[in-house]
Amino acid sequence: MAPPAVSLPVLGLILAGGQARRMGGGDKPLLRLGGRTLLERVVERLGPQCGAGLALSANGDPARFSGFPGPVLPDPLPEQPGPLAGILAGLEHADARGVPRIVSVSGDAPFLPGDLVARLYAVASETGIALAASGERQHYTIALWPTALSDALRDCLERGERRVGAFIARHGAAVATWPVEPVDPFLNINSPEDLVAAQALFRG
Repeated sequence: MAPPAVSLPVLGLILAGGQARRMGGGDKPLLRLGGRTLLERVVERLGPQCGAGLALSANGDPARFSGFPGPVLPDPLPEQPGPLAGILAGLEHADARGVPRIVSVSGDAPFLPGDLVARLYAVASETGIALAASGERQHYTIALWPTALSDALRDCLERGERRVGAFIARHGAAVATWPVEPVDPFLNINSPEDLVAAQALFRG
């Protein structure tokens, strides 16, 4: 059984800006799993953990996410430079509201753990990044970020750096690890085969 969620002074940022090429295009978070969208399942798991509410990183017409319980944040830089731009949008949004940290998650990860934010918060230093891992794999886009890094991240993006792992390596990160059994809590849906596998896990 998943531990109960603990609400902390963190903004939850759901990354939904990818182009889902392996899924044939479109918005992966709007795919359905067990009668609900992936996004609804992420909101259900992440929302109770984030005392500062939720935001969605997505470009294009925000009306397609009309049921989302928070603002939809477009990339603050042109040419859709990837998830780092979405994280920057979340950091700047949180900083403007006096929220000191955000937690970013993928919009296609429907099995997020109920103790995600609490465990990342516990290992993070006051001004450091905390990164989620499962088994031997680190998940660069599932992390706790201090808003103090927003200027450094904007500078990095303006210099052309788009790799999340490279930015994390430059600044360092603590790591919290979850087991992959019975289900990897950070399983994300990248292909039609992944969706079929997730449906089987959900039924199980």
